[in-house]
Amino acid sequence: MTPSVPASQLSVRGLSKYFSIATRGLRTKVAKVIKAVDDVSFDLAAGETLGLVGESGSGKTTTARCILRALEPTSGEVFFRLPDGQVVDLAKLSDRALKPVRQHVQMVFQDPFSSLNPRMTVGGIVGEPLVIHGMATGAELDDRIAEVLRRVGLKPEHRNRYPHAFSGGQRQRIGIARALIMRPSLIVCDEATSALDVSVQAQVLDLLKELQAEYRLTYLFVAHNLDVVRNFCDRVAVMRRGRIVELAPTAQIFASPAHPYTRILLSAVPSPDPDVPMNFRVAEELAKLDAGAA
Repeated sequence: MTPSVPASQLSVRGLSKYFSIATRGLRTKVAKVIKAVDDVSFDLAAGETLGLVGESGSGKTTTARCILRALEPTSGEVFFRLPDGQVVDLAKLSDRALKPVRQHVQMVFQDPFSSLNPRMTVGGIVGEPLVIHGMATGAELDDRIAEVLRRVGLKPEHRNRYPHAFSGGQRQRIGIARALIMRPSLIVCDEATSALDVSVQAQVLDLLKELQAEYRLTYLFVAHNLDVVRNFCDRVAVMRRGRIVELAPTAQIFASPAHPYTRILLSAVPSPDPDVPMNFRVAEELAKLDAGAA
């Protein structure tokens, strides 16, 4: 079976992830099922950036982790196109078959402090994926590490330092270098700039754009900062309660949102114009939306 859009780098079909909450006692029984991701479908073209947005708990990160198989999906299909044109279903691959595919799908994590091993040098962190996959050793490994560090704005001599010696923005560059060294075609950015200062956010976003143009990368950009999404993403998928409620080009989403939840979400974004009133009734409007859906 092939994706419905043959040109797509990634095609997600009916992806779901349910968590069961069980009671403990003489007998264990399922008390409740949480539908963290519920029947999510979308396509992501090669070289495109798709923003996945929504309030906390909407299922954005769970969707990303299911695509990467960091979490096992409950159901659904995740079609990914390899560089040779072959299409594989990431959701169905065995662990053994998945390992060689992982080099083409990488992730940049949210927290540049906890996502780097403090006991490893920068060179060890960045080069570890190549070692795990047996893709480089010795002088070739050293050259690849030096090359990718330069490309993300760090110096080759930084390879011998430890993560604590770097600022937050530099640590995120290390995380980007670790993802980039495998020369992937798809990078999932999970809130990749949310832990950074605004000025540093801009620098990291500029770097991601440069890398995308240079290496023709495809980004799935998970975020809650709508201002960042507006300036960085080609299209936006809005999630609520595990489902995508609206998916459209970025300009269309911000100019004329079609779904009531999207309109509420946008109204909660503070405006730099002091004459534009703040929306202090978001919780009330969400409650009315839920009541209408019920």
